[in-house]
Amino acid sequence: MGPRTLLISNHVSWLDILILGGSTGTAFVSKDNLGHGVIHWLADQNATLYVSREDRRSSKDQAVAIAKAAERDQPITLFPEGTTGPGDEILPFRSSLLEAAAYAREDVEVRPLAIDYGEAATEVGWHGESGKENVLRILGRKGTLKVTVNLLPALDRTSDRKALASAAREAIAETLASSRAAALLYPEH
Repeated sequence: MGPRTLLISNHVSWLDILILGGSTGTAFVSKDNLGHGVIHWLADQNATLYVSREDRRSSKDQAVAIAKAAERDQPITLFPEGTTGPGDEILPFRSSLLEAAAYAREDVEVRPLAIDYGEAATEVGWHGESGKENVLRILGRKGTLKVTVNLLPALDRTSDRKALASAAREAIAETLASSRAAALLYPEH
């Protein structure tokens, strides 16, 4: 992956931030109300771009800000699901912020990225419990956690934001489905 990249990723857990930050060096697009001040401060240290989900009238301004961030050398990741999921399914992708692709320079690549926790996906998924409960549950689990980060080919940016969201979601879903099918055929010993 080169500079000037907008990554579009599935979102399973708060671990995604640590894994993607460590493996790709990416910054993130995040909701503006992260909660605890320490978490917000940590996010600031990695050039996080904040958006307000409630302010739909400024979605164009937010898309332009994402486009400008994608033009930097540091990639930026957008989680179009808007929240973490249960791990065994991908939630619908919200397309409004993918309008950023229309505002970015021509040399910005838009690439889907599939985070794959394999058999542990539902165990890791942060869905229907408090953040504290999820953190304690995951940190209390025994053993290692295998995670695969699948950087997928760049998408055609000439499509509208809805087609772009659909293409990204489809590419991620196909990658995860192939991985699950392979795990069934070739279980690890």
